[in-house]
Amino acid sequence: MKKILIKQEGWLRKPHYDFFSKFEKPFFGITVSVDCTQAYRVAKDDKSSFFLYYLYRALKAANQIENFKYRIVDGQVFLFDSVNASPTINRDNGTFGFAYLNYNEIEKIFVENANREIDMVRTTNNLLPAISGQNVIHFSAIPWLDFTAVSHARSFSYPDSCPKISFGRVSESDGIRKMPLSVSVHHGLMDAYHVGLFVERFQELLNEY
Repeated sequence: MKKILIKQEGWLRKPHYDFFSKFEKPFFGITVSVDCTQAYRVAKDDKSSFFLYYLYRALKAANQIENFKYRIVDGQVFLFDSVNASPTINRDNGTFGFAYLNYNEIEKIFVENANREIDMVRTTNNLLPAISGQNVIHFSAIPWLDFTAVSHARSFSYPDSCPKISFGRVSESDGIRKMPLSVSVHHGLMDAYHVGLFVERFQELLNEY
């Protein structure tokens, strides 16, 4: 894991960072609907996990946008060379645990490692993963609800700058499958413009064959 300190002097976002970092709630959220028709078909045809299929593409999209790799550490902003995933993993007993999935540009390796981690989470009662880091995105899958908005539990006394991305229930109409997507991010590190870049890139990756 490598990170570069962002020097505040001359940083384009310094006025935004200084302004929003003073807020008790510096996060803002946007919810959209993405077309997952092609992605769902490919995953099912390959008999692979649709969850890991879209999760990998969401993580890949985030790693291609600089602002999604900014983190605030001890009051300073760093740019990480890559970000990983910390998703919620549902268990058969109705609970869940957090997993930690390292990003890998090779999808096959990512999926193989993710499956091992998911199996481990599902065979324990632990809530938190064995390892963690600040260069993560908090992901959650909510396959029971076709939501239009999501809010997140958080401790305001704990410094947090990790994006939170949630996926909802897939719905189908006239052969088109859509899925709600919620993105919550620190406003000192990015704006709606950057969320738009992420959604656009994520949709492109979902449309690929």
